[in-house]
Amino acid sequence: MPGKRTAALVLIVALATLAGSVAWAFGQSGDRGWSMSRIGPGMMGYASSGSGAPVDDVTGAKRQAQRFADRLDLRVGEVMRFESNYYAELVGQNGDRATEVLVNPATGAVFLEYGPAMMWNTRYGMMSRSAGSSGMMMGGGSESGGMMGGGYRGDATWAPSPETTRPSISAEEAKAVATRWLARDGSKLSVGTADAFPGYYTLHVLEDDQVAGMLSVNAYTGAVWFHWWHGRFLSMSE
Repeated sequence: MPGKRTAALVLIVALATLAGSVAWAFGQSGDRGWSMSRIGPGMMGYASSGSGAPVDDVTGAKRQAQRFADRLDLRVGEVMRFESNYYAELVGQNGDRATEVLVNPATGAVFLEYGPAMMWNTRYGMMSRSAGSSGMMMGGGSESGGMMGGGYRGDATWAPSPETTRPSISAEEAKAVATRWLARDGSKLSVGTADAFPGYYTLHVLEDDQVAGMLSVNAYTGAVWFHWWHGRFLSMSE
């Protein structure tokens, strides 16, 4: 619906602006310009200022992402270079995927990826109950906490189900949902494997078996969120 699409666009722009502001605001101290802060319990997640120097390749982006991941006791998995940013997945010590981050090519700043990583991730995102019990900006740690009430059970496009409920969509079903979503407008694009993160799946969008983008599927609602902020895919390292 046009109204929901407009609201979604406004929200993403606001999140992008806030993410950039966070990365800049906390870049004035720490290890040679590197700092990281949690901006309130669950409000924004984590952001870092980076080194202030451009990141020229996937290796440099992985290094920046790992410095970020070290603070969370995570490690870097797949790293991708897009026209607008670097993308990296962070994984736990057991190999399970934890969350997704972006690296700014101009400054080396690292922050939670817009969209699903912020809004759907039930462990590291804005809705995460593990972020604390003092409430979150858009729903939160207690049933009465948060500016929009406990858990933010609004539009299913944005909100995960409560953590007490097991995800209802499997990886295979997520791939089928994504395939149908792409086909609805006659697209010949396909999707790769559905990689599980807390509360959602992320899939590569493929054109002739080559990466053309990414999208995510909510593990509770089946909502699809296309990662339109990347730009053209350039390269990848695992």
